[in-house]
Amino acid sequence: MAATCPECDSDIDIDEADVDIGDEMSCSECGALLRVASDSPLELELADDDEDEEEDDDEADEDEEEDEDGDEEEDEEWDRDDE
Repeated sequence: MAATCPECDSDIDIDEADVDIGDEMSCSECGALLRVASDSPLELELADDDEDEEEDDDEADEDEEEDEDGDEEEDEEWDRDDE
């Protein structure tokens, strides 16, 4: 059975019996990292996109935590000055 690469639209021959949802592979034409999104019908998705989004979300969460920690320290300094 053939599936289509979402990056370059080339046909990729895959035996449905050999893959499960979530399996990753590379496109032989463009080299994109692909993940099996569905096994009936066989569909592939770009695996790189999901990982990049998760990394961006993690970085944003870390930035927010740093900002919150910084605000607390400033509040403590103001309290000390008032005493």
